[in-house]
Amino acid sequence: MHAGSAVIAASATRDLFAHFTEAPRAVPPAYGELTDREREIFALAARGLSNAEIAAREFLSEATVKTHISRILAKLALRDRVQLVVFAFEHGLA
Repeated sequence: MHAGSAVIAASATRDLFAHFTEAPRAVPPAYGELTDREREIFALAARGLSNAEIAAREFLSEATVKTHISRILAKLALRDRVQLVVFAFEHGLA
């Protein structure tokens, strides 16, 4: 539990949305503001990979991955990685 709420892993959230999502919505213009690298990191995070897993896969430091994730969340006005997964599924990006 976190702050009185149950915490669900991003990968579990992704699996839930795979079963319950409607047709994808149009991708918002804010997504187009992401750099190519940010889109790569976005896609990996949307698939449920941790910062450490993304860092190893992309040959980056975890600190760099955290910076990319922070910038992605800010650009897309998302609160956390769970919202990133939801955003990806709602817009057909995962």
